[in-house]
Amino acid sequence: MSFAMSFWALVVNALCIPMHIIKALGLYEGYKRVFPIFLQRISINYNKIMHDEKAELFRSLSEFTKPGKKLTLLEIGCGTGANFEFYPPGCKVICTDPNPHFKKYLDKSMKQNDHLTFDQFVVASGEDMAPVEDESVDVVVCTLVLCSVKDIPQTLREAHRILRPGGAFLFIEHVVADPSTWLYFFQHVLQPAWFYFGDGCEVTRETWKYLEAAGFSELKLRHIQAKLMFMINPHIIGYAVK
Repeated sequence: MSFAMSFWALVVNALCIPMHIIKALGLYEGYKRVFPIFLQRISINYNKIMHDEKAELFRSLSEFTKPGKKLTLLEIGCGTGANFEFYPPGCKVICTDPNPHFKKYLDKSMKQNDHLTFDQFVVASGEDMAPVEDESVDVVVCTLVLCSVKDIPQTLREAHRILRPGGAFLFIEHVVADPSTWLYFFQHVLQPAWFYFGDGCEVTRETWKYLEAAGFSELKLRHIQAKLMFMINPHIIGYAVK
């Protein structure tokens, strides 16, 4: 399978040459203006399918709230604010995203989720959240983001830095399939095209390995199969404690 996979991935990569040129010329940045429109629609459907899994994960937020205080939460790659409905009342939310064009949709989500207190929107990548102080938040949330960051270990180091001792990193991420499956084959073959469709998304990442090596004191992680488009069905979900 490895030869065939490499061959067909090369074919797809060749077909993407026009996109490679567009990106090299800096014209791909225009897609970032319209990507929030697509993501908003995708997020609505994703929340319907993954509602129970998300609700179960975010119920654990109460475990990381200091007695007598409100929860302070930072979301990496907040996008359109699809997770807001799952956050507890009174929670103070700091939003970060490298794409400033999400702001319009984020403002709408903020108004629809007035049970939350919004602190600020920081235009920043997960790898560099310098405006956020060390050990300043109770929880960092990261959903469908580690598939597209340029440096997963650095993103996790930044999350670890801004978390207070005993704070938690909550995650839901799609990952690469088992190597023995045809899905693994198609993920690798179609990855060159998927990169552009998903604004830098990679479906071939073994993200759980980075979480295991990130130096958290506790890691609760499980693999699940989501009922989504076949390319992103394999998921991991859980949390890590600093």
